[in-house]
Amino acid sequence: MIEARGLEKRYGDKVAVHDLSFTVRPGTVTGFLGPNGAGKSTTMRMILGLDRPTRGEVLVNGRRYRDAAAPMHEVGVMLEARAVHTGRSAAKHLLALAQTHGISRRRVNEVIEMVGLTDVARKRAGGFSLGMGQRLGIASALLGDPATLILDEPVNGLDPEGIRWIRSLLRDLAAEGRTVFLSSHLMSEMAQTATNLVVVGRGRLIAETTVEEVIASASPAAIHVRTPQSAALRDVLAGPGVTVTSTAADTLDVTGRTSAQIGEAARAAGLALYELTPKQVSLEDAFMDLTRDAVEYGTTSPNITSSSSTDNEKTLALAGIVGSEARA
Repeated sequence: MIEARGLEKRYGDKVAVHDLSFTVRPGTVTGFLGPNGAGKSTTMRMILGLDRPTRGEVLVNGRRYRDAAAPMHEVGVMLEARAVHTGRSAAKHLLALAQTHGISRRRVNEVIEMVGLTDVARKRAGGFSLGMGQRLGIASALLGDPATLILDEPVNGLDPEGIRWIRSLLRDLAAEGRTVFLSSHLMSEMAQTATNLVVVGRGRLIAETTVEEVIASASPAAIHVRTPQSAALRDVLAGPGVTVTSTAADTLDVTGRTSAQIGEAARAAGLALYELTPKQVSLEDAFMDLTRDAVEYGTTSPNITSSSSTDNEKTLALAGIVGSEARA
């Protein structure tokens, strides 16, 4: 479990995260969403002790991550998949990490096979494609068989087979009772992978809810109807509070009537219906609607920042959660 309590992070007079509280529970995949500059990366760094909160605290399984005796067994992390010595092979990279935590060579071979890198395990990581590097980063996160996983953009660079694989893997890990926390800008993939969501903007919490609730709250109360008698059905449905919009010759979008009411009205009038479905927006549309003000604020306000100005100087730290563990 990850518990953030009143997190705040300032860089001088710039506020990256403000009074942020949320809980990531075991047994579910929780997505971490927000526009660019929302404070996601800063929050992840604070969870892992790479950045010290100006105020507040964050606990992983009831204690600070930096206090864990064997961090890789507690939390598997991928903030930067390419945090690898480019001259090392994938196998040697994982073995070096394993030796810092007393992890067996057998486990190294297991994760190599798990992520599909068996055929290239002896090749230098510097020659890996983006997708292969991503798989190696995921293997590093899984090496300690951790109870908690924190992954930043885990599907970046993966092909369709790889995306389906990581989706299934994360769901299976959550089903085992692990805590899975991931960020992504791919809303369609998040909709298929995550159950819960933490949405931030301008460094503040916007929503802590489920994927279904976010979509439902943004969905228009419209019913999509397909009928060869659209003009007749329009007349039948007309009334106070009812809006009927033609979207094609044989289709209507109806608000102010339920599916049952439309079906009964059509039956009573002897009209055929080919389709009668509630309209639902995508997670992407719901996210854009939910964070619209946060995006506008982020592009105009001088007071809230993603701390991008510090990204260059923090590159090693961001990439180095694997390296940090190797040095621990």
